[in-house]
Amino acid sequence: MHSIKEITTLETFSVRQPVLRPGKNIETCHFDGDNLETTKHFGYFEDENLAGIASLFQSNSDLFEEKEQFQLRGMAVLSNFQKKGIGEKLVNYAESNAKNRNGDLVWFNAREIAVPFYQKLGYEIIGQPFDIGDIGKHFVMFKRF
Repeated sequence: MHSIKEITTLETFSVRQPVLRPGKNIETCHFDGDNLETTKHFGYFEDENLAGIASLFQSNSDLFEEKEQFQLRGMAVLSNFQKKGIGEKLVNYAESNAKNRNGDLVWFNAREIAVPFYQKLGYEIIGQPFDIGDIGKHFVMFKRF
């Protein structure tokens, strides 16, 4: 049995670290804005096991004119649960949350390897690729509602 529900910032770390920050300190799993009231963290549970996460921040990018923007961050699925549609379910859930909060658009910085996944879900690239520290090449992607 599976479910998606709101979780705490700390609960995201058990997925953020192995997937997004392997070999790095647990402190690197904390994102600016994680604990704001407007930030929501979602967990996908397979039985009682947290298998995937996504965080939704109320955050505007200068690249877009829309008033109500949400940034998807920390999207991750544990390796043994990947390729099972969990990521897509988490993205859809986050989009629904953004729409319910009168969001006009969801945007994020996608790792190069994840671009085809997001394109399949209707997201578009805007601008040029850029590097984030020792993580690698990223693209800004977005979807309007």
